[in-house]
Amino acid sequence: MTRDLTGDFQTQRQAADQQPYPILKIRRDRLARLARMTKHHQLDIIRAIQTDFGQRSDVEIRIAEISAVLHAIRYARRHLWRWMRPGMASMPLRLLPARARIAPQPLGVIGVMSPWNYPWSLALMPIVDAFAAGNVAMLKPSEHTANTSALLKRLVPQYFTPEELCVVEGGVEMARRFSELPFDHLVFTGSGAVGRQVAQAAARNLTPTTLELGGKSPAMVASDVDLDQAAAAIIFGKGMNAGQTCIAPDYVLVESRHLSALVTALSNAIVQQRPNDHAVTHAINTTHQDRLDHMLQEARDHGCRIIDHGAHAPALIIDPHQELQVMREEIFGRCLPIIGVSDMAAAVSYVNARPHPLALYAFTHDKGLQQQLLRTTHSGALVFNATLLHHAVPSLPFGGVGESGMGAYHGRHGFERFSHLRGVFYQAKRTPSHMLYPPYRRWLMKLIGLG
Repeated sequence: MTRDLTGDFQTQRQAADQQPYPILKIRRDRLARLARMTKHHQLDIIRAIQTDFGQRSDVEIRIAEISAVLHAIRYARRHLWRWMRPGMASMPLRLLPARARIAPQPLGVIGVMSPWNYPWSLALMPIVDAFAAGNVAMLKPSEHTANTSALLKRLVPQYFTPEELCVVEGGVEMARRFSELPFDHLVFTGSGAVGRQVAQAAARNLTPTTLELGGKSPAMVASDVDLDQAAAAIIFGKGMNAGQTCIAPDYVLVESRHLSALVTALSNAIVQQRPNDHAVTHAINTTHQDRLDHMLQEARDHGCRIIDHGAHAPALIIDPHQELQVMREEIFGRCLPIIGVSDMAAAVSYVNARPHPLALYAFTHDKGLQQQLLRTTHSGALVFNATLLHHAVPSLPFGGVGESGMGAYHGRHGFERFSHLRGVFYQAKRTPSHMLYPPYRRWLMKLIGLG
């Protein structure tokens, strides 16, 4: 039976119209229920995600799926009263004694289309910000993680009314219909190809969108850093969720004179972090696994040196040809190309010649190089001497730029993303502004600085 998406949407639209500005207590209560749903069903969440992936580390699920949501909720509930408070806006002297404020206003109904790689946290993190901003929401989780989507579908009605939060299951056709609804804001996390289709569908309703699209996030290793420390951080970022992370390091740039030493350090880090008896995470399905296997085999066929520590550990590909699939597409898996460059200037040029990444990881303590990267590169985030950890900072905006996405959320940035920052002007009882009314006098031009 075809789901009545329009009916679901109208239910939420009426609820948003009837309660256009939920008070702090209501917003905090919705966030608290979201936290209870996540906390009280941790084992169910772990089982569902492990079933969807075939195998996934339960520790990584607790860190990246459960804890991430709970920390985001805790942060929002603590700061929400401050975010909701109207802010003062400065007033030009010529308009005094009038006053102006900026008042955050809920947008209304938020649509969220979430991906399969983090099927719990990336489904609910936008909901956290939407609830904080006073909105209601409809969620379309990925069909590729059917068990987690079914769990969301089962649990949400136990904690929320359909007017507050609604879960819609389905495949490609349902996703298309979902993106065509006249939301007040639509959030999509996924591939660039699908993101373009979502943006086109949303544009027909002039629906503003936040697109988190990923891309090839580079890691640059300068000569001044400890290679073992840099390698450990890179393998941590690449190994998490078997590389199926939108901000995972996609490839590594290093000065050619240090390439061999870095490869050794990376190989040692893989052995230390991903031993054979370590709980591993599988590729999401056989189609994705076949794609990754093809990337590795193509690199072998072209004579690339490959260091492979096992089917689910990061696989190092040394100096691959640029025309290979592993260098043309976002990898989203365990393959990790290592590319030698003449110097850091060449590394910067390499990065700048390609689409802006969602994250740029730079391993250097050189303040001059750090400033150069800040000024001359573009990326959703710039991270020094670490990988992935910026995602856990709720006060930082998370989002892409260019082909890696548009718009950012998390914390206050998410609150403002899902709010209309409404300009409010208060005219004083006694004001000289009538002097601006016609008929215009000559001295008026001098008063406003045009005479």
